Amino acid sequence: MPGFRLISFKRCPYVQRCVMILREKNVEYDIEYIDLSDRPDWFNELSPLGKVPVLEVTRDDGTKVVLFESAVINEYLDEVTPGSLLPDDPLERAHSRAWCVFGTALLSDAGDITMARDEETLAGDLERLGKKLDRLEREIDTGPFFLGAEVSLVDAAFVPALQRLAWANEFHPAMAIFEGHPKVARWWAALADRESVVNSAVPDLRQRYEAYVGRDRGGYRSLVGARIAA
Repeated sequence: MPGFRLISFKRCPYVQRCVMILREKNVEYDIEYIDLSDRPDWFNELSPLGKVPVLEVTRDDGTKVVLFESAVINEYLDEVTPGSLLPDDPLERAHSRAWCVFGTALLSDAGDITMARDEETLAGDLERLGKKLDRLEREIDTGPFFLGAEVSLVDAAFVPALQRLAWANEFHPAMAIFEGHPKVARWWAALADRESVVNSAVPDLRQRYEAYVGRDRGGYRSLVGARIAA
């Protein structure tokens, strides 16, 4: 097995996806955290896009290969370890990959609702989010996970978004994010206590997230951030 070094930022949701899969597949790895506001020179040389996650893979002969983008990293990890977290059928595999992309769009919406500075903006953000959750609700079958009884790469793609949506809803319950989406709510409940999810980020991630969402933004706070500060 090659050696793995994962480069991370402590609040990064995309790194969480990779850590979850590393833990689900029982892969040994090292993790190194950087400050994205003050990227070290060695990281700028390492990362083609200047973003995390980056996975540095050391082959048996000592040569190193750098992988980037969480979806690419997770598919590689799945391919080089026993078992598969994607379906065997090519069409079903492609279908799963497509829903991983949808998970990234949902994460963007989760960010939008925590940044809204007025009720009108928040209402629009919640409407867009609700349409995505409606579509997701129709796609989920019997559960408890996206593809059924076993965790998959699709689950990992959605964990950061579902986690942040659940937190945002606790901060501002009137948003009722999961209302009318019982399958999505049950799905997150099945994932939330899983060891690979609990340990997919630093222990104080929620505190870091609250500090980020609740901080001053141009002299006033976002609506969700204001609930944290209250």
